[in-house]
Amino acid sequence: MPPGSVDRVFFHLSRPHGSVHAGTPVARFADAADAVAAIARGRRDGTPVAVVGAIAFDEAAPDALMAVETLEHREPDAGSAPAHAVPVTLTATIPAPEVHVARVAAVIDQITAGAADKVVLARAVELFAAEPLDIDAVVAALAAGNHEHNAFRVDLSAAGGDFAGRTLVGASPESLVHKTGDRVTCRPYAGSAPRSSDPAIDAARAAALLDSAKDRHEHRIVVDYLTSTLGPLCTTLSVPEEPVLLSTGEMWHLATPIEGVLREPEMTSLDLALRLHPTPAICGTPTAAARDLILATEEPRDFYAGAIGWCDTAGDGEWMVSIRCAEITADRRTIRAWSGGGVVAQSDPDAELAETTAKFGTVLRALGAADLLARTD
Repeated sequence: MPPGSVDRVFFHLSRPHGSVHAGTPVARFADAADAVAAIARGRRDGTPVAVVGAIAFDEAAPDALMAVETLEHREPDAGSAPAHAVPVTLTATIPAPEVHVARVAAVIDQITAGAADKVVLARAVELFAAEPLDIDAVVAALAAGNHEHNAFRVDLSAAGGDFAGRTLVGASPESLVHKTGDRVTCRPYAGSAPRSSDPAIDAARAAALLDSAKDRHEHRIVVDYLTSTLGPLCTTLSVPEEPVLLSTGEMWHLATPIEGVLREPEMTSLDLALRLHPTPAICGTPTAAARDLILATEEPRDFYAGAIGWCDTAGDGEWMVSIRCAEITADRRTIRAWSGGGVVAQSDPDAELAETTAKFGTVLRALGAADLLARTD
């Protein structure tokens, strides 16, 4: 093992600009505030602390953050790994597809009545593996499934209780915040369309997404939120007027690259992540109203639509929105994956169901079960 390399991997994030690994934690935090306090203490007493892990969607739920002695930086993950070979079966849809459609319709009615402007509704599927999964192989397959080689794994034991031994894996394309020195960047995704294997259909869907008034409105809500939150923290902030089209293996997305210069460079990437989370891309707006509607409507999200990432001893780091992800139980046999979509007044409930089905493809493809929902959902 090379000098400084980690032993058992408790955290791993692959991005186009490199990957970060962390080994055995020296402290665990079920509350992000305790991790922030540990970083502050380390700065005061000269023993800087690096933090990795996951932030839950619900502020009342436990987080899973860890202090570590070493962060290892490597090249991005390779892009040639095959799908994981262990057979999986679908054991539950949470809720049933028709219930999700009804929930979306009910939320549209509440939006029309003025309860919120946008609400992101999600659903889950539960899978069972014929034998214990090789998590390294799953993560490698996730990284191979997108051209940026995005992939992550996080040990969730720090959250305590039933999370002991669980692992969150995924391939999120969405950077919540990336900080280097006084530079901060965000790349929000909102507004989506499924890819097609037919090049002509795929191009038409991309063009239609870019021209969609509904999707551009949904995207603008997210950009405005990030602009208003980051603006007071930055001396300069660059926000393009128009979104760009970006793709994963399964979806087209509207995205906007946002860049700024911090007024206070000592602010850490974890500080910034907690300021920005949850964005309207995975919650809605106004934030409190949307979150209340989600918590009243859905089953618990756990770490789906939270954030995963790292903060080094200098305060630099990156946090990803935890989407296109799944939790794997300690026995590595049961997998629960989530998928969601932004609901606005112009949304169509059946189209929202189809969007969530398409987004499940990221995890299902990595598990060698890309057409599982097409057969059963």
